[in-house]
Formats: sequence, C-alpha cells, structure tokens
Amino acid sequence: MNDSALKIKDSIIHAALPDVVFDGWTMEVIKTAALKGGNDVQAVRALFPTGMADVLAHYADLNDRLMLEKLEGVNAAEMRIRDKIHMAVMTRLEIVSENRDVEAQALAFWSLPTRSMRASKVLWRTADAIWNWAGDTATDYNHYTKRGLLSGVIGSTMLYWMSDAQPDDDAVSAFVSRRIENVMQLGGILGKIKKAS
Repeated sequence: MNDSALKIKDSIIHAALPDVVFDGWTMEVIKTAALKGGNDVQAVRALFPTGMADVLAHYADLNDRLMLEKLEGVNAAEMRIRDKIHMAVMTRLEIVSENRDVEAQALAFWSLPTRSMRASKVLWRTADAIWNWAGDTATDYNHYTKRGLLSGVIGSTMLYWMSDAQPDDDAVSAFVSRRIENVMQLGGILGKIKKAS
C-alpha cells in the first residue's frame, strides 16, 4: 500500500471514531467520515474492497502502528524478553483504551465464527509487530510458535479487559504477566518436544 492510500485510510478511521461510539462500525459511518475528508464513496469502495472487514483490519493496523510509535523511545536493550512483551501488550491496550467503546464494537464484529479466520490474521499481525519490536529474529518453527502463543495472550487479555466495566490497570497488568509466564513455560515445553522428535 502506498503512503497516500495509507494516510487517506488513517484519516477516514480517525474521522469515523466519534460516530462509531454512537452508531457502531457501519459502512454508512465510514462513508460519512470519508466525505468529511473530501473523499467520495468510490474511494471508500477502492480502499476497503471487502467492506467492514477491511475497515476493521485497518483500524487494528493503525493501532499497531500507534503502539510502535509509543515504544520507539523505550530502551529495551537490557530488558528481559518477557518484560518487553508485557510492556508492548500493555502499550497496545493503552492505545485502544482511549476509545474503549469503539474497541468493544470491533471485537464484537470479529467474534462471529464466519470471521474467525480474518480475525486470527489481524491478531497474528499484532503479535508479529510486538515480537519484531522485541528483537525476535527466529525464522524456524519458533517464529510461528511465538506469534501463535502471543496471539492467545493478546486475545485473552482483551477479553479480560472488556469483562470489567472499569478495568483496574494493576489487575490487567498482573493478568498479562501470568499469561506471559504460562506461554513462556509452554513454549519451553514445545521446544523440548521439537528437539526430541
């Protein structure tokens, strides 16, 4: 995707957020947001050819990029891997917490079984961004295992965060730490199995 198209899509998402809070994620909201920015309906169709799935995939991508921007100033060289992952997951959560109702409606959209495959790809992309930021260079099966396990951490964290009307940051942070510890242990077990096979 070229920078011009990316900027237009970002601007449409940003313009839509205030209306999404009240009207939900709908193509009418997206079209209205596009018109506000001087774009037309044809542009919306070209930018988001599969409709709302493309819109929400881009919304997630935008949040991933905002997460990475916040992490740019972090000196993570001396941090343990688990601490890097914890910081990134919490930063990603901080980004969406600014529009919690919007995020809740996005999660509701992805929750339908017919959208599970695309939802998994969107979640995987976030996990990939986090692992890349953390300095992971694995190219073997570990590359996929790490991202698959982290996708589970991110997904369960979002559900935990959404389950409380007023989520406690310390409680969420502790939840993330526990989940990361669980998957680190599982990852170690899977690694031993792979070496033994």
